[in-house]
Amino acid sequence: MNPNDKGVGASLRRKEDRRFLAGRGQFVADIRRPGMLEVAFVRAPVAHARITRASKPAGVEDRVWFMSDLAGVKPIRAVSGLPGFKPSDLWPLARGKVRHVGEAIAMCVGRTRAEAEDIAGQVEIEYEDLPAVVDMKDARTRPAALVHEEWGDNVFLETLVDDDLEAVRGSAAVCVRRHLRTARQAMSPIEGRGVLCEWNERLGQLEMVSATQMPHINRAGLSECLGIDQGAIRVIAPDVGGGFGYKGILLAEEVCLAWLARRLRRPVRWLEDRREQLTANANCREHDYEIALYADRDGRLLAIDCDATVDSGAYSLYPFSACLEAAQVSSILPGPYKMDRYRCRTWSVATNKPGILPYRGVGRTGVCFALEVTLDAVARALGKEAHEVRLANLVRPGEMPYRNITGKHFDSGDYPGAVRRAVAEIDLSRWRARQKAGEPDGRRIGVGMAVYCEQAAHGTSVYHGWGIPMVPGHEQCAARLTPDGVLELRIGAHSHGQGLETTLAQVAHEITGVDPENVRVVHGDTALTPYSTGTWGSRCMVMSGGAVAGACREIAARVTKLAAHMLGTGPEALQLRDGGVHVRGSDRCVSLAEVAHLWYRQPQLLPPDANPAGLETVAGYKAKVDTGTFSYACHAVAAAVDIETGHVELLDYVVVEDGGRLVNPMVVDGQVYGGTAQGIGTALYEEMPYDNEGQPLASTLADYILPGATEVPAVRIVHMEYPSPHTEFGQKGIGEGGAIAPPAAILNAVNDALAPLGVEITETPVTPRRVLDALAAGRHGVSS
Repeated sequence: MNPNDKGVGASLRRKEDRRFLAGRGQFVADIRRPGMLEVAFVRAPVAHARITRASKPAGVEDRVWFMSDLAGVKPIRAVSGLPGFKPSDLWPLARGKVRHVGEAIAMCVGRTRAEAEDIAGQVEIEYEDLPAVVDMKDARTRPAALVHEEWGDNVFLETLVDDDLEAVRGSAAVCVRRHLRTARQAMSPIEGRGVLCEWNERLGQLEMVSATQMPHINRAGLSECLGIDQGAIRVIAPDVGGGFGYKGILLAEEVCLAWLARRLRRPVRWLEDRREQLTANANCREHDYEIALYADRDGRLLAIDCDATVDSGAYSLYPFSACLEAAQVSSILPGPYKMDRYRCRTWSVATNKPGILPYRGVGRTGVCFALEVTLDAVARALGKEAHEVRLANLVRPGEMPYRNITGKHFDSGDYPGAVRRAVAEIDLSRWRARQKAGEPDGRRIGVGMAVYCEQAAHGTSVYHGWGIPMVPGHEQCAARLTPDGVLELRIGAHSHGQGLETTLAQVAHEITGVDPENVRVVHGDTALTPYSTGTWGSRCMVMSGGAVAGACREIAARVTKLAAHMLGTGPEALQLRDGGVHVRGSDRCVSLAEVAHLWYRQPQLLPPDANPAGLETVAGYKAKVDTGTFSYACHAVAAAVDIETGHVELLDYVVVEDGGRLVNPMVVDGQVYGGTAQGIGTALYEEMPYDNEGQPLASTLADYILPGATEVPAVRIVHMEYPSPHTEFGQKGIGEGGAIAPPAAILNAVNDALAPLGVEITETPVTPRRVLDALAAGRHGVSS
């Protein structure tokens, strides 16, 4: 590759990092408005109770609001069109009943946050305690209470993919059954949520500045709750310090502050603190699997049989709803593996915990964990290496495009090649020799792997069937050449760590030759950008990238036609490069600034057939096959387990991944590194336990452990580039993938280390306590 290239495929440094590294980013907490008031919320200290009395402190009654004060405000409703789905009403402030610790009950305002909190501390609430629904399986089979009495049970949705497994049960050489669980987590971006609302009297418009991933969707939800048209609402997402799905939601706090700004006619702001984030929003990853794999003597999969339960918390959250994760499990569990039969029943269960949100990787982290851990158990039962069983079952390159047993359309790739490369890179034979020799310090060595696929950039054909409040369509880009020759791109998605200000500029450079430094990407403002469902599902580089390419092609065509008039030649003789339009084979050229000057400042010199639309256009994009791209990887890890302390150390970590054509390999590496670090957190550290009363037991970062630099090894990444045949440049969505495989790969390494002791762990995170408990149970002949 040309080292001077700045287009698609170049590892260009991120433009946006200049302001971030210099401390010049602008987040919600950095924004202040004249006369601004600060908001604090009174939150429920109990998980399940009726509110019997609520009173405001004397002398400040006009600075406290309950739900009964918010006249005309409707509840947040995230519905689904899937048969049998039960919706829930999430009132912005609790009305009559609280359903999880941390649910907002009252809104208090002060000149400072401290003053607002002091007022909140004086609000008096009395409760009639109800039994807490904590365990997701008990919630369905033997509930202590009903989270929503009108339902008659605690199930948001039940789904079934059915099949006849009788013949397989009779013919399989091996059947391996496992009961596996993943812990509930609290998504922890470096910046918490934050909202600032102000009413613009001149425009008659609400302006909301929010750390959100999807400004246009939040505007739609606000309109529904407040009963005002979307044109009267402007949502701005400034710099956002990480999202991961945590900020892909219409917040109750957003609805409250929007109402309050209209009521007070003053700016109001709420900034989430870390205790609020941990206690009120532990909202992802809690799954339970009872899974059986049937295989023949060669390790070929014959069937999967699975019952999966997802703890979806108390409310269905807008826009993705409580249906998404559990229903997704049944469609994505088989992944890239071939089999003859498949059955899966899922339940999305309501409990007295915060509502579930789609965390980075969404349901894929859970299904990868369930399938890959059980595949390793199959390998042990057959006396085979784990990679041998995977190679016997993975779809092969010659079968692409491939439609799997649940109808997923795999676009391209070499899954067996990724496994072979991972085995070579981790140097499996070296670790096997080290296992055989034993460690001088008595630790046990293990090697694990996990394969996953990440369906990304899903389109209309996938999401319309869910019946949720949003369906992605054509992604749009508005492009224009400014009077001084700068290329401005406006997109409806939002960049909060993905590097879009750089990578979309690279796409523009690829088409127009404009230096990325002269490309300005505008995003995160519903008043300035085309409609979009936002940033989620690893969709931006596929969807926004495709839209930018289309808009730039149109701008390039118009610029070329004007330049041909200026140079006295035909458009076919011209080439766009280096910020200008050049006559091929000569030194004659005009700069883009000169072309723009002609259009904007010297219209009398334009040719008679000049396009009246000028140097501004809007283009839309949808992939040729919009069921999504399929990036994938094989993670391989070597680990040491201390059987005296239960501590697990990661000794080596390899990721062999395929993201199609990489628009910026350095940015892709950053996404993979970051996702892998989060996956290591899921595997070894992060857990939000609840007691029997529904109380969260990790309310600070001293109790809720996040991985740091010393916990994450030097991950080695190997790229395989199999372009998608359906996208603009062959790129695939890859932003979530790093977080999917680590729990399975790491647990498999731990189980490989402990297998000679007859010990197996089936739950994450793999904490020292769980390791020691499993070893103790193994010594007493008890299955872990």
